[in-house]
Amino acid sequence: MMHPKVVTLQPNDIFDGTTGITFRQDVTAAIDDGADIILVDCQDIKFMDSSGLGSLVLALKAVRATKSQLVLCSLTTQVKTLFHLTEITQIFQIYENRQHFEQSELLKL
Repeated sequence: MMHPKVVTLQPNDIFDGTTGITFRQDVTAAIDDGADIILVDCQDIKFMDSSGLGSLVLALKAVRATKSQLVLCSLTTQVKTLFHLTEITQIFQIYENRQHFEQSELLKL
């Protein structure tokens, strides 16, 4: 396989039900565009609620259904806290930051 096609999405400010809809549309567009990996850079998310989290999970399911991958990086303190409270960290592949992702085995396929 050549270098995997990576599409980076960077939600900002509030990630809730409303912005989650747009996010899922962006994920669908990335899948339709042939993305192998969708990197969600969370560094600009100031607040995520359960609806935003639900949008991430739905996006993950959609991406997995196409045999692509969805990974996260640069989780803010609030997002990390939400992930730990909901014990959702196990289902996502999470990188400390974009540099860690770029050095990961995922890109050395």
